[in-house]
Amino acid sequence: GGLQQGIGRPSVYHAVVVIFLEFFAWGLLTTPMLTVLHETFPQHTFLMNGLIQGVKGLLSFMSAPLIGALSDVWGRRSFLLVTVFFTCAPIPLMRLSPWWYFAMISMSGAFSVTFSVIFAYVADVTDERERSTAYGLVSATFAASLVTSPAIGAYLSAWYGDNLVVLLATLIALADICFILLAVPESLPDKMRLNTWGAPISWEQADPFTSLRKVGQDSTVLLICITVFLSYLPEAGQYSSFFLYLRQVINFSSTTIAVFIGVVGILSIVAQTLLLTLLMRTLGNKNTVLLGLGFQILQLAWYGFGSEPWMMWAAGAVAAMSSITFPAVSALVSQSADPDKQGVVQGMITGIRGLCNGLGPALYGFIFFLFNVELNSMDPIQGDFNIDPLPLHSPTERALIPGPPFLLGACTVVVAFLVALFIPEKPSCSSSSSQWKDHRGWGFQSGLID
Repeated sequence: GGLQQGIGRPSVYHAVVVIFLEFFAWGLLTTPMLTVLHETFPQHTFLMNGLIQGVKGLLSFMSAPLIGALSDVWGRRSFLLVTVFFTCAPIPLMRLSPWWYFAMISMSGAFSVTFSVIFAYVADVTDERERSTAYGLVSATFAASLVTSPAIGAYLSAWYGDNLVVLLATLIALADICFILLAVPESLPDKMRLNTWGAPISWEQADPFTSLRKVGQDSTVLLICITVFLSYLPEAGQYSSFFLYLRQVINFSSTTIAVFIGVVGILSIVAQTLLLTLLMRTLGNKNTVLLGLGFQILQLAWYGFGSEPWMMWAAGAVAAMSSITFPAVSALVSQSADPDKQGVVQGMITGIRGLCNGLGPALYGFIFFLFNVELNSMDPIQGDFNIDPLPLHSPTERALIPGPPFLLGACTVVVAFLVALFIPEKPSCSSSSSQWKDHRGWGFQSGLID
């Protein structure tokens, strides 16, 4: 018992609002952030961005399973509050002190793991059959907030300056915190919580490493984690450098890039809501993951070899299709974990994504550097390349492979695909198809157990 906090019964919609507001606030800052990065580190913009994201990613890799495990013990609501608060804390500092801002961003990595708590929250309030749809909805909301906010932020900063954008982002972040405080009910049932706040808690229960070890011994979870790492690494790298790549190598204008983000985002939302539900029902969970990985391989290869603008649009559409992978993987991992371990396993997945968010940009930056693709200027490309007698990279000589990192990414996703083939399909007891599914999955599992 105790006091009923929040409004109504805990539902997926509570989770959706929290995610939307948090990422909308951050998305608004896309343009101002690039400006501040460039002003603060004019010489090594990309290197510094890679470093900041790297520290942040490493910290979230270490803390996500811990925070997930603690939310299994103490409930989700308090940890939603902590993660959202610390993730959004750097926002107002952007205008006050850029150095503190970047320092805070890298430190906030220890708490910027809202996804693991959100997915555990959703696992608490859904049963297994609805879960993938619910995860799709959360991921689609994340996509929706990232589609709309950078364009709005860019527009506002062009008309009213960065200060207004930062203020607006700060207010939205505050609104999110108030929403959690006032409206979000606790999703973890009392009987599942090991102890109430008042009672002493034994170290065994709170020690995340014991639960991590238990989860790590589960071969299914291990295979899923490897799959996530190999498939998300190139994706994270792509996010960090892709828009500059479009602007400088493919010569997209800023407006075209905004439209591109919008179109791909809207397609991803459709893929993660309607399509995902359809695929899960027809193909099953594991095959949906494999399909998503297949689309990702195609998309990365296309980005790697493509040099024409229309190829980028086509690859963007394929990228939207590959966005079904993450919600499908999260559903898969939540099925292979006990109800009282949801926070830990979602924490592992979020932590691995955090690690990739750190490593990916660094890796891509390094490969672009090796292949002499300089992505450094913030301003659109100038037309006069003929001043220099010996231009280093004249844009007329097209490289055979315009985007080397994307091809490397495609290779790691191929490996991820092969690893994912070995993930055992868990026979669902509820459906009538459990008989044949059982036979098909069983040989697999017995092979793994030996």
